[in-house]
Amino acid sequence: MADPQTPGVPPPTSAAKTAVRDQLVTARNRRTLAEIGETARALADVLAAAPELRRAATVAAYVSIGSEPGTGPLLDRLRATGKRVLLPCLLPDNDLDWAAYDGRLVSARRGLLEPAGERLGVDAVATADVVLVPGLAVDHAGHRLGRGGGSYDRALARVPVGTFTCLLLYPEEVGVPVPVEPHDRRVSAAATAQGIVTLR
Repeated sequence: MADPQTPGVPPPTSAAKTAVRDQLVTARNRRTLAEIGETARALADVLAAAPELRRAATVAAYVSIGSEPGTGPLLDRLRATGKRVLLPCLLPDNDLDWAAYDGRLVSARRGLLEPAGERLGVDAVATADVVLVPGLAVDHAGHRLGRGGGSYDRALARVPVGTFTCLLLYPEEVGVPVPVEPHDRRVSAAATAQGIVTLR
């Protein structure tokens, strides 16, 4: 039988995640705007050339913020090639609603930008042929480390098995040992400016 947790003390896996998260965020924050912009353009090229995205009619993506690998050029490229693009809208309980991206974004909670269109519901992500996911790192088995809110673990639980799910990262964030908890959802690939790595 497992030892009961001391009230107010996070479980060891949560503490380990926090430590790894802090290191990765610190490293990201050292990047210059020029580096972030270069990465965004290279990621758009890499993903636009991927067979999974070329075949996809609907792509669930997201609007990057801060020092995350940028998604702006990618979103423009997807729309220019006629893809239906779904973007997330953060709900008060940290779950994700979705709306189709028509080129307009509005300011939302926590400094996020969200699509201006009609909300489609939390299950809309299940209609995507490709799901592009934010995060801080991934191991070789596809376990991702997110920001800790659980939003994408819930979203990924709604995605049909076999859907191409891809994390957007910097190269040194791929293959990082990630502490894993039972609710964590895996992804099938990671994309960096250098290419796409298949996981698992």
